Amino acid sequence: MERNDPLLSLFEPRTVAVIGASRSPEKVGHLVVSNLLASGYQGKIFPVNPHGGEIAGIAAFLSEDQLPETPDLAVLCIPRNLVNASLERLGALGTKAVAVLGSGFKEVGREGYYLEEEAASICRRHGMLMLGPNSLGVFNPARGLSASFVQAAPDAGNVAFFSQSGSLCFSVLDSARSKGFGFSKFVNLGNKALLDESHMLAFLKDDPETEVILGYVENIADGQAFLRAAQEATLEKPVIMIKSGSTPAGARAATSHTGAMAGSEDACRAAFTQAGIIRVGGVEDMFNLAWAFSTQPAPQGPNLCVVTNSGGPGIMAADAAGRTKLNMAALRGQTVDELKAMLPSYADVYNPVDILGDADAARFVKALGVVAADPMVHMVLALLTPAPAVDVEAVARAVAEQARSCGKPVVACFMGEGKVAGAREILRRAKVPCYEYPESAVAALDALFCHCEWKKRPLPVEICYMSNTYQAKDVLDKAKGKGFTELSEFMAQDVLKAYGLPVPKTVLARTSDEAAQAAKSMGYPVALKIASPQILHKSDVGGVALSIGNEDELRRSFMGITNRARRVKEAYVMGCLVQEMAPKGSREVFAGFKRDPQFGPLVLFGLGGIYVEVLRDVSCRLAPLSLLDVGEMVREIKSYPILRGVRGEPPVDFRAVEDVLLTLSQIAVDFPEIEECDFNPIMAHPGGVLVVDARFTLGKPTGNDG
Repeated sequence: MERNDPLLSLFEPRTVAVIGASRSPEKVGHLVVSNLLASGYQGKIFPVNPHGGEIAGIAAFLSEDQLPETPDLAVLCIPRNLVNASLERLGALGTKAVAVLGSGFKEVGREGYYLEEEAASICRRHGMLMLGPNSLGVFNPARGLSASFVQAAPDAGNVAFFSQSGSLCFSVLDSARSKGFGFSKFVNLGNKALLDESHMLAFLKDDPETEVILGYVENIADGQAFLRAAQEATLEKPVIMIKSGSTPAGARAATSHTGAMAGSEDACRAAFTQAGIIRVGGVEDMFNLAWAFSTQPAPQGPNLCVVTNSGGPGIMAADAAGRTKLNMAALRGQTVDELKAMLPSYADVYNPVDILGDADAARFVKALGVVAADPMVHMVLALLTPAPAVDVEAVARAVAEQARSCGKPVVACFMGEGKVAGAREILRRAKVPCYEYPESAVAALDALFCHCEWKKRPLPVEICYMSNTYQAKDVLDKAKGKGFTELSEFMAQDVLKAYGLPVPKTVLARTSDEAAQAAKSMGYPVALKIASPQILHKSDVGGVALSIGNEDELRRSFMGITNRARRVKEAYVMGCLVQEMAPKGSREVFAGFKRDPQFGPLVLFGLGGIYVEVLRDVSCRLAPLSLLDVGEMVREIKSYPILRGVRGEPPVDFRAVEDVLLTLSQIAVDFPEIEECDFNPIMAHPGGVLVVDARFTLGKPTGNDG
């Protein structure tokens, strides 16, 4: 079935107009025309030059108005002050896509910013796609499309690459050519005035020529659109991305635990996790994974077998596997017996299989064939060090032969440089990834396995609990009406109750007599907490007393807490809150959210109490959360064993903890005006949870969350 995607006019145009085509070989407008001709583009090329004549042997047209037919794609190679007038003329013709290669737009300042905004507005009005401005252009090697001034066009392949950075494109193109690496699509997004990474993901997901998607981004303007596009793309194909610029300098100081810990990097990491994107730190790692994904079949499980001629590197590979989700395969008895029969008596026939330094190609191919046939082995790593007796190129041919026939992922690691260069080239031509070090090879296999597991995950199930949103809205409206930027404790408890969250019995006591009466009514032991809207972190001023067991202790604590609080400048002390204590065996946990400007509400979870900001042992996901999200959040913190129970302690009620996270997520979605929120502490125990303290910080509604 023929695709009906607007981006086909960018990647597969039947006609290309080059606006600003030039007869000067060094100018951008000439290079674009020359590149289209040199790359074998079979469509029509319309150079546009106000002086007419011929450009690279093709007759030029004086203006856009004189083109014999409407171009699918127009490549603009003209000064920025001429761009918008040209866009108007192209839009009037019905041009479907434009690529603006010129610079001098928002990347240079105020005037350029307004020119770019006007350009985007013109394109929207005419229903015209725009790549850039400040773009290097676009390549589709399989169709001979080199709509760019970059002369080093990529070879054809099954991997797509998009980048926000033009300079990185030069580096990637140069590296790819030296590695013999090809691309299905290659595009520089430039300033992303209209087309961005979300559009690329949506298009490449369905592109039949693309099997692997690579990307580099610096900023993501619409985080929710990106998340949706990435989640759909990763269910079809692996998406490997570099994300830089994640920590903006000068971020405002946050008032809550959540605000203190949640930054744009946390939101980005959560988005990549929830979308199934494989994030890498640099270009080398990106190529390493792309090689494996573009050449190897999907593994049927996590079991790895290493066949090596050197014990030390074999152990390094096993150690690397131990740091991933892979297992070193336990070879079945028949496999071990076959290896014993064919290898010297002093060889190691268990995994890693050490076939010894004097192994020739024949021994390698036999050992690889035996382990690859073992049903307990899901993937194979052929690891070689260039010992004097080894014909490394013969071994490379043997590895390539096994890779073609076994139907399982097979990667190689030939350690060294000059002595293994020819062998690596043999493997490259045979489409067998070959790595310099065991750790890189294992990381690539781990990525293959993890992506397969991601695709098998059940579809996310979002839970929406019954709640009285009208009651919660009334509380928030009253707070905003009084000019509050933060809810008082009782207001916060009313919001929690509206959402059915379990809260401890709480009474505001203005005097020690009222405190004693409240404690007697609810039963000892009780807790006392200072009640003051100006004191945010009660423990910092000695404003909390726990496990008070009798009236005398209660009165002393009341007087001590209120006296200390009155020393806080401008603090209005209302008295103390008397609260019931959580059951014995409770463990403190923390949950909260902060609204990220790109991605929306970021929900955090970890151990609670006063050390949450110090230890920073937290997990995070973007709202709305699914059942799978909250299950992962609770179990991926390092202190999870404390919740599971140590030294005979029973585990906490994990379902109750997960319910709190789901409800918190729902609050974040329902009320965009809540900027930050803390539930700290939440007392989790075997019989349920109690949300002991909650803080809501109000901001301006954004209107785009949820």
